[in-house]
Amino acid sequence: MTQYRLPIILAVLTVGFLSTVFMVHQTEKAILFEFGKIVKSDYEPGLHFKIPIWNNVKFFDSRILNLDAKPERFLTSEKKNVIVDSFVKWRIDNVSLFYTTMGGDPNTANLRVDQIMKDAMRSEFSKRTINQVVSADRSDLRDILVKDTSGAAEKWGIRIVDIRIKRIDLPSDVSSSVYLRMVAERDRIAKEFRSEGAEAAERIRANADKQREIILAEAFREAETNRGEGDAIATDIYARAYGKDAEFFRFYRSLNAYKNVFSKGGDMLVLEPSSDFFKYFGKEQ
Repeated sequence: MTQYRLPIILAVLTVGFLSTVFMVHQTEKAILFEFGKIVKSDYEPGLHFKIPIWNNVKFFDSRILNLDAKPERFLTSEKKNVIVDSFVKWRIDNVSLFYTTMGGDPNTANLRVDQIMKDAMRSEFSKRTINQVVSADRSDLRDILVKDTSGAAEKWGIRIVDIRIKRIDLPSDVSSSVYLRMVAERDRIAKEFRSEGAEAAERIRANADKQREIILAEAFREAETNRGEGDAIATDIYARAYGKDAEFFRFYRSLNAYKNVFSKGGDMLVLEPSSDFFKYFGKEQ
């Protein structure tokens, strides 16, 4: 039996030693009790000691916990229902207070946090219209909700980390009404754009027609000016040529007249031979 005493003694000592120590992990908070009374709760991660039988220890999760709330209906300032799907992130901040108020039960804490979150949302949504709720920046609403719920949560040893709205839906009757209103609004805007476009098109066409008339008028004026100048130059040339040799000029004009008159075969003129038209026919020069 002597050979078994040492291992037995070592085993008893080991069990006795282990019953006097406990380990607190980084993701945990611990409370040390003395016959059901809280003795200490501000333990750092690591190895700590207790008195067997005299003390017992309870551990709690110190990480951020998620509460995925069920979608809830809220009334807006327009007395319209919206269905809000949201979630809350919370953690145990004061473990002693959490234990005394919630019994250390996370499920109980979830129920209480869910209630204060919905009360805060009900208050805030009642101040906003559907358009403000759907289209506004939700970060402002998030800050207000966290602020409104933090005071009550602190009394339970809980810290509200974040409140987020995943989606906001409208009931089918409200959705149809909003959809029709949006369609009407888009139609109104489209008509305004079409009207403005038609007005702009008319202005462009009118201006183009005006510019066309101005260009044509200026071109006609310039053409008439050039034609008048050309006629004046031609007249001056004719006059000077006529002045140099009037008889030759008359003869030249008569030749051109003969050419134009007799350019087609079968042409017939009934004239007196003594008329001025034939004065250069048969005349010796």
